[in-house]
Amino acid sequence: MTKKTPHDSDVSFIQALAELLRENDLTELQVKREYGENDALNVRVSRQQPAQVVTQVAAAAAPAAAPVATAAPAAAAPTAEASADPASLPGAVTSPMVGTVYMSPEPDAPAFVKVGDKVSEGDTLLIIEAMKTMNHIPAPKSGTVKRLLVEDGAPVEFGAPLMIVE
Repeated sequence: MTKKTPHDSDVSFIQALAELLRENDLTELQVKREYGENDALNVRVSRQQPAQVVTQVAAAAAPAAAPVATAAPAAAAPTAEASADPASLPGAVTSPMVGTVYMSPEPDAPAFVKVGDKVSEGDTLLIIEAMKTMNHIPAPKSGTVKRLLVEDGAPVEFGAPLMIVE
């Protein structure tokens, strides 16, 4: 009868994963580490980030009292206009993965789409790089690009709103 004991390096491995999570501003990381037959470590490290909607509601509720709202009145104006989370709006295109957004196929090339462009279902809207793989994100339906919600080179989470196509 063998007693299962944690490997000495497991604690430092988990700490390194937590640090990686924090440094790269990720919300979740899952890793399986295999040591041999019937001996593995499954680790899922996650953290909660404050919800964007909660921050917007707080900024709209007390614009004079919040120094951040006073310092950035331009940011507070769109917040007041947006009555709901952009991801819940009809026509919202959300990120299918965690990665980095690229609005054009190459650094010096024009963007795939801009506000006002008409797109057909299946047209490439942008690219999300995940694990050194460039993933073309297609338009889920035909329509007009009404709003861009991300910037070129910005990190995105799974389910984050990317743009509105109506």
